[in-house]
Amino acid sequence: MKIAVVILNWNGVKLLEQFLPSVIQYSPEADIYVADNASTDNSLNYLTENFPSVKIVKNESNFGFAGGYNEALKHIDASVYALINSDIEVTENWLQPIITTFENEENTVIIQPKILDYKNKTYFEYAGAAGGFIDKYGFPYCRGRLFDTLEKDEGQYDDNCNLFWASGACFFIRAKVFHELKGFDADFFAHQEEIDLCWRVINKGYAIKYNSKSKVFHVGGATLQQGNPRKTELNFRNSLLMLTKNLPKKELYKVLFIRMILDGIAGIQFLLKGKINHFWAIIKAHGAFYTLYSSNFKKREGFQTEKYYTVKSIVYLYFIKNIKTFKTILTFK
Repeated sequence: MKIAVVILNWNGVKLLEQFLPSVIQYSPEADIYVADNASTDNSLNYLTENFPSVKIVKNESNFGFAGGYNEALKHIDASVYALINSDIEVTENWLQPIITTFENEENTVIIQPKILDYKNKTYFEYAGAAGGFIDKYGFPYCRGRLFDTLEKDEGQYDDNCNLFWASGACFFIRAKVFHELKGFDADFFAHQEEIDLCWRVINKGYAIKYNSKSKVFHVGGATLQQGNPRKTELNFRNSLLMLTKNLPKKELYKVLFIRMILDGIAGIQFLLKGKINHFWAIIKAHGAFYTLYSSNFKKREGFQTEKYYTVKSIVYLYFIKNIKTFKTILTFK
């Protein structure tokens, strides 16, 4: 099995200095690539001078996460792509459990490892934790992370299970399927593009897995901080686009309507907290959604699975019922 570890970079020379050595040290089974989104810092010179074995794919512009990988992977020959953020520290033998799963499970096309917090290594990390799901209204959550509540890793998710979505921070996918589905949706630019791709994968009848025997550490927010209004805008806009593309037809307009009401409530909460920039980010997200709605509706596939959510409303369970751990919410299915 030919594996390519592909790190997307944009002006991230400091992150490459810090995290690339662990990737090289612990990935003897793979070819290692840096896909560069037209960086203007010293990234490319640093790679050439210090890591000549790392292959570089140069994108002509900053296409974001989605478009950046789409462009770069056109030029990379492999049977499996391991797409990892530049702020990921990998561990010894992290690839072997993934390879074994792909070799033994033909219908499994996406795998996520256990993702722990680089700054607090006994806790799960926000972006993915132990694998993701969504509720009926498209709000994502993870085993090990509900909204901003992170669980300590005490072995409670040391299993190999089916997921609805795998984190883009460390995302393994069969190359054939990635290209079959035309990769990430470049309209998203960044944020939730991996959930959209996973949803499309499930609509095609493939499986997505979590493998706890593979472990990585993620800094998180190294390229766009959690409190950045641009991040808020992209998350709210892209969630609506994802629902438009993937919801079963009979649920589409009802769920979109309720989701937009919930977005409005979130906007009011931002106002009450004095976070005016985030309130406006939601307004901008909805404006952009209206502009992109028609083109994204045309992207709908012929089949959308009706079994896309595990719980009806994670918002209700978390904020009203005060449920803070994944295993507890399962009692409310």
